[in-house]
Amino acid sequence: MQSPGKPDGDAGDRFSSSLRSIEEDVGPLSPVQKILITTDGSVTRLLEAFTGSGIGIVTLHQQTVESSPPESAVLDVNPGEAVNHRIVEIRRTDTGAVLLHATSFTPLSRLEPEWRQDLVRADVPIGKILAGHKIEARRELLDVGLEPAGVKMAGIFGIDPGDLLLKREYRIIHRGLPLIDIHEKFPLQSFSRGAGVVIRAPSRLHFGLIDLHGGLSRVDGGIGLALSHPATILSARLAPELHVEGGTPEMNRRAAEAALSILARQGISGGAFLTLHASPPEHVGLGAGTALGLSAARAVCELYRIELPVRDLARAVGRGGTSGVGTGAFEFGGFLLDGGHSFGKSADKESFLPSAASKGLSPPPLIARHAFPEEWKILLVIPHGLLRVYGEEERDLFARACPVPEGEVGETCREVIMRVLPGLVDHDLDLFSAGVNRIQHLGFKEVERSHQPPLLGDLLRSLRSAGAACTGMSSFGPTVFCITDSSPEALERAARETLQGMPASFIHTSAANKGALIRTL
Repeated sequence: MQSPGKPDGDAGDRFSSSLRSIEEDVGPLSPVQKILITTDGSVTRLLEAFTGSGIGIVTLHQQTVESSPPESAVLDVNPGEAVNHRIVEIRRTDTGAVLLHATSFTPLSRLEPEWRQDLVRADVPIGKILAGHKIEARRELLDVGLEPAGVKMAGIFGIDPGDLLLKREYRIIHRGLPLIDIHEKFPLQSFSRGAGVVIRAPSRLHFGLIDLHGGLSRVDGGIGLALSHPATILSARLAPELHVEGGTPEMNRRAAEAALSILARQGISGGAFLTLHASPPEHVGLGAGTALGLSAARAVCELYRIELPVRDLARAVGRGGTSGVGTGAFEFGGFLLDGGHSFGKSADKESFLPSAASKGLSPPPLIARHAFPEEWKILLVIPHGLLRVYGEEERDLFARACPVPEGEVGETCREVIMRVLPGLVDHDLDLFSAGVNRIQHLGFKEVERSHQPPLLGDLLRSLRSAGAACTGMSSFGPTVFCITDSSPEALERAARETLQGMPASFIHTSAANKGALIRTL
């Protein structure tokens, strides 16, 4: 961003770009949301118009402080100059609901005495102060964006700490000089009413299937992790017929099939207009198909006010027939362990099959779910030239490689119970990583890895040598992941050296400790 002291002639383009960036991350914003974060008019008046209620403020904090160097630059004053620091909640007067949280900084040297008296008096909106004293001023937008609510803001707005806030910063300019710097925030879910819905679903890493031996009359079982990025973002509106756009032909077809399965199940003759705004790459081990199918199904349910559990949605759209990690990621987020399916004659499964070939089964029971430590960072490396295993090839591999040795299944179980889960709960990265690294060489995960060319093994080893605590391949790959509590930049450099110019995607991401975000348009 250009220095705040110098107005940017391309501000309109810059903030249009910022809005596009926000929508790429969370899906479409409503017209009201766009107005609130970009307006150069009085927010108080806008809120009165949007809500049909009177608007008042409650002052939470107000005192004279010395301006910090960053704030001094925004206000064009000397560091240490006295400024009025005020924190307020903007509320509806009819219900008391908090609509907006605002923090302002005002140089006292630029205030006329009568202005100062009103400014330091509690519970007077700044817009009304300006209007009451007929102060000619303009608003200059400096920044717009998103941020997690955190515990404090969550308490103020009555939302979860992981929910997102829309934020903006602007200055009020009077006589060519900054008079007030204002930071405003409100929940992403606010002011988004309408005849539509947006679903933002996490992707997932699949660390491995636990039991493809079947000797205990159960098979499958999986461990994995929900990822905040890349995400599936899908919006939907009511329509007479079903139409899907925005994705590849295959992804559009999958979304349509999932939506139709719900419409048919509920006997609904109407349709929906679905738009896929973002999705992980297909068939690379990030669970794109499951996230898309569940997103499309949930969107239709939201449009038609249908209440169905996620497990029922998964069964309806044919997901979760082997692993429950993708379904658990959509519903809960975090690190997930499922208990597999019954196995044998007249059981859930009578043979070893991947999810795509296990239609009509409910997802396996989720037997453990834990939040993933926020300080553990994740790097994804997706080589573009390696194999993508799916369809008949995946089904044939299950048939050829199963059952896997019973001893390796037992060792996998021991690693999960005695190292992976305790390490996760205790935030012990070394213990967690020891288990994850060992699992990559056991049971069906070894089968999956051996199906890729030797370059993938070289990539895993180079990442470990560069300092990754643990590495692995998600599902059949070719996505490789590594986890660290230090900087992942060195890991990316090591991966690039190993790939020697092979095209690849490098994604710096984190765990998603919540499931799919659902909001109305």
